[in-house]
Amino acid sequence: MTDDMAESANLFPSVRIVLVETSHPGNIGAAARAMKNMGLTRLYLVSPEDFPNEKAVFRSASAVDVVERATVVSSVDEAIEGCHLVVGTSARERRIPWPLLTPKSCAEKVVSERRDDSDIAILFGRESRGLTNEELHRCQFHVNIPTGKAYSSLNLAMAVQVICYEILQAAEGEPLEPDWDMPPATTDAVEHFMTHLEETLVDVGFHDPENPRQLMTRLRRLFTRLRPDEMEINMLRGFLTAVNQRTRSD
Repeated sequence: MTDDMAESANLFPSVRIVLVETSHPGNIGAAARAMKNMGLTRLYLVSPEDFPNEKAVFRSASAVDVVERATVVSSVDEAIEGCHLVVGTSARERRIPWPLLTPKSCAEKVVSERRDDSDIAILFGRESRGLTNEELHRCQFHVNIPTGKAYSSLNLAMAVQVICYEILQAAEGEPLEPDWDMPPATTDAVEHFMTHLEETLVDVGFHDPENPRQLMTRLRRLFTRLRPDEMEINMLRGFLTAVNQRTRSD
């Protein structure tokens, strides 16, 4: 398939499907096939254990182009760079709960927020243990795929298929454009803000890194739940800079 044909097959050019540290190359191929069935072709692989591998090509069937054009990176940060919306798949409840979506509501959010100038990433974790807490903290939302209680384990490609199917179904209706005057801040901008915030809280004596007591995790959840836009993040960074200047002048 030519590059032009591959691009025309992608109904959702701003949506990245991100597989984190996949251990079996066949699962990469099967996930690629599931994606292309539903009109998605942008595959990101974070530190796959065995790739490239002919098993990935074999399992992809007619989605060889998705496998061959996959972007391989070494970290989740690289995979979500430049994204304004990041959703992580999670199979269990966490100690500190995060805003949770169903597959359907996740798809509706993806379709309503897709833009030409910024991407959306959906993260799928390792076959054996999913995404780490740290990786899930980089997401604005978590999505959980409900299953029967007798056997709750989903194959990686099955999970990708469910989410991609819902995205395709959500796109059948006319997507609603978000009614906002500024675009959402990217994950990069939010991460820089969180680093700046933590440094400032340490400077003013409010945060003790040796005894954090979940402070930064809860603050991260607060700001990811609020989803500040570009201007709001710049305002918050400006406020922190003013605090830094005052603290250092005292």
